[in-house]
Amino acid sequence: MKKYVIVGLGGRSAMFQGVFLETYRDSVKLLAICDSNEGRLRLAAKRLKAANPDLASYPSEDFKKMLAEQKPDCVIVTTMDSTHNDYICTSLEADCDVITEKPMTIDENRCQKIIDTVKKTGKKLRVTFNYRYSPIRAQVKELLLSGVIGKILSVDFQWLLDTRHGADYFRRWHRNKANSGGLMVHKATHHFDLVNWWLSTYPESVFAKGKRVFYNAKQAERYGLEDRAERCHGCPVSSRCNFFLDMEEAEDLRELYLDNEKYDGYFRDKCVFNDSESDIEDVMNVIVEYKSGVLLSYSLNAFMPWEGYRVEFNGTKGRLEHMARESSYINGDGTAQGSLKPEGSYIRIFPHFRTPYKVELAETKGNHGGGDIIMLEDIFRESRPDPLMRKANYIEGAYSILTGIAANKSIAAGKVIKISELVQGLPKPNFPEMPGENEQIPYVEDAQKIEDF
Repeated sequence: MKKYVIVGLGGRSAMFQGVFLETYRDSVKLLAICDSNEGRLRLAAKRLKAANPDLASYPSEDFKKMLAEQKPDCVIVTTMDSTHNDYICTSLEADCDVITEKPMTIDENRCQKIIDTVKKTGKKLRVTFNYRYSPIRAQVKELLLSGVIGKILSVDFQWLLDTRHGADYFRRWHRNKANSGGLMVHKATHHFDLVNWWLSTYPESVFAKGKRVFYNAKQAERYGLEDRAERCHGCPVSSRCNFFLDMEEAEDLRELYLDNEKYDGYFRDKCVFNDSESDIEDVMNVIVEYKSGVLLSYSLNAFMPWEGYRVEFNGTKGRLEHMARESSYINGDGTAQGSLKPEGSYIRIFPHFRTPYKVELAETKGNHGGGDIIMLEDIFRESRPDPLMRKANYIEGAYSILTGIAANKSIAAGKVIKISELVQGLPKPNFPEMPGENEQIPYVEDAQKIEDF
């Protein structure tokens, strides 16, 4: 039975805490938990003790002591993004494997330290990219691997965060790049990893532009919210603000954050329009060139009326279009996270000179397009052969964030950033081989002009 500890007990740890309460109790053991907030530490201990009677608790300053005393096989890291590298490297050096939430870390120096430590220790580091495991995302990968649109030449990718989910990044610690790397790293790491994995390649250069145009004082004035407070709790204009977060009414948020403010002074519900306290963008556009020669045009907007994404792959034999509508959520409030809405979601294939057609979508159940359940099974049960190679190690974790890190640098400097200049000694990722460069495409005698689809 493999032995684990968890460091970081905020909303992002809930999925992993559930592992040790329910499905996987016969194959895993939770030895200890660790957090910087005394109240959250007590709350998690109360929830986990029944299923883990010998569970130990440690404050974050005793993390090394926890490793020395408990001697876990693996450490699960679900702390603030900027602290991931310290916990990862300390764990690896203590002869532990590591499972970390995305993003692996937030800048190139921290990334380099992780690369060097993995190589030095020989231990395993896994990054939890649950979107790879979503059945509908796997369908896209399988179709691309099949060669149905030939060699991929370019990709257009739009990600939309709505005014519920998107706004939430501007009221939490994520609003500061020193904590999260901004949305280009914290959020888009998922998206850039999907592209790397879908295309079986890795980025070489990045150019980006970004601004904060919505979550600012000017937008608050448009809504007539000039008299707003520093935070939602106790705000005098809460009754007429569509962005009001009521932590008193949301039991999970109240227990996790509001009740525990007294221990560290962290406010979970800062006003999203207090732009003087935030340095992250809410609209971003990125051009990426990959080793395979593919060009990606990517955009992220965090103030949309609906949640989801569109992605189009353009190849030598046609075009694949995929759209996903997702449920909106606020992290830690107990609601489903990113579950797929079948209405409005699709995969369409447009072959050159042939009639386009829709692909029936795979059934999805659960958070993140059904990916969470499948990913947890892959992590905490005996691994099965996976031709799609969805398991992500430190190499894929690094390449996913390096696009966002380069984007941040490009926004600041106004120039193209080369990935090779950010870190050294990063191996190529191991992905399934895509359709070849020199595939011969037969002449289509009854070529059609597509008028309607």
